[in-house]
Amino acid sequence: MKRMLGLTALATILACSTAIAQQVTVKIGVLTDMSSLYTDLAGAGSVAAAKMAIADFTKDNPNVKVELISSDHQNKPDIGSGVASQWFDVDKVDMIIDTPNSGVALAVSQVTTTKNKVFVVSGAAASDLTGSKCNANTVHWTYDTWMLANGTGKAMVKTGGDTWFFLTADYAFGQALERDTSAVVEKNGGKVLGKVRHPLNTNDFSSFLLQAQASKAKVIGLANAGGDTINAIKAGAEFGIVAGGQKFAGLLVFASDVNALGLQTAQGLTLTETWYWDANDANRAWTKRWQTERPGKFPTMVQAGVYSGTLHYLKAVAAVKSAADGKEVVAKMKELPTDDALFGKGVVRADGRKTHDAFLFEVKKPAESKHPGDFYNLLATIPAEEAFRPIADGNCPLVKG
Repeated sequence: MKRMLGLTALATILACSTAIAQQVTVKIGVLTDMSSLYTDLAGAGSVAAAKMAIADFTKDNPNVKVELISSDHQNKPDIGSGVASQWFDVDKVDMIIDTPNSGVALAVSQVTTTKNKVFVVSGAAASDLTGSKCNANTVHWTYDTWMLANGTGKAMVKTGGDTWFFLTADYAFGQALERDTSAVVEKNGGKVLGKVRHPLNTNDFSSFLLQAQASKAKVIGLANAGGDTINAIKAGAEFGIVAGGQKFAGLLVFASDVNALGLQTAQGLTLTETWYWDANDANRAWTKRWQTERPGKFPTMVQAGVYSGTLHYLKAVAAVKSAADGKEVVAKMKELPTDDALFGKGVVRADGRKTHDAFLFEVKKPAESKHPGDFYNLLATIPAEEAFRPIADGNCPLVKG
């Protein structure tokens, strides 16, 4: 009898130990812009999206416990990398996500690989993140400058916009977008007549727009985003840019920008996105849930990417049963096919680039819009294999051959 009681107690202890061992604890940090020009396209909306992904995942995976924190990087690489180091070393964060601002993202990517954690980029665009600056701990999720250039840039040239002048945000993102778009314009027979660089978060675009007007370029390429794009287009309307026969190419335009501008000002803009809230029933259903925390707002592709990227990361953590080894988790993210309600099926390539379809849109005229947030007409769907830079062309050290 004593022997049986002893065996029963041992079995109970082993069962409890197994249950404890199966419990996985994960800590995620949303590093974003909470207070400046990118706050509407990311910010609190990205935090809301991450919360939704965690809720959806843990509902079916109760043994995975997830904690979420967030911080404002203030669009400064030193602050962003400082927060990342603090999170990894002191706060025991396992994964950072979002991070609009390519300068900040490139800095955080380097910290992440040094600490062997995980960085899933949804907000930043620089294609260098899966090119020469790639590493085994970073996944680039939603979009990038190569995709934007080969969507909007190519379309504009093919429809007659063969001379360009760039208004470029003077930091890593703007420079990469200008570089990638210039290459596409010239490859398709167009010419770049000039460019001017402006400081991040500029209120006065007068001098820059005067230079663009004087160039006589058919297309003024806006290699900027968020508040800078909004301010440039608003000022352009006052200067009569479009009325004078020139066109703006919004090289990175979000639903939040169109909402802020209004259709009267934004109508006719050509742009490329990888996700649009009103594209289908699944996106609309997700948006309705998201709007419980963000009433009156419309989610952007960045915020949808935060949801999708968080979900896939958690699937990988559950598969390896630990969040401790960042390289191991990212390797599993690359091994597992991606599949969710917002972006559908896809893959994370060896260089860290997540692939999915992209869409070329044109902003509707006010008379065409049937309900609030009905922003776009679909011009073309760009298949995943065409939407992103060929892996062999990126010069990523992780790619052999």
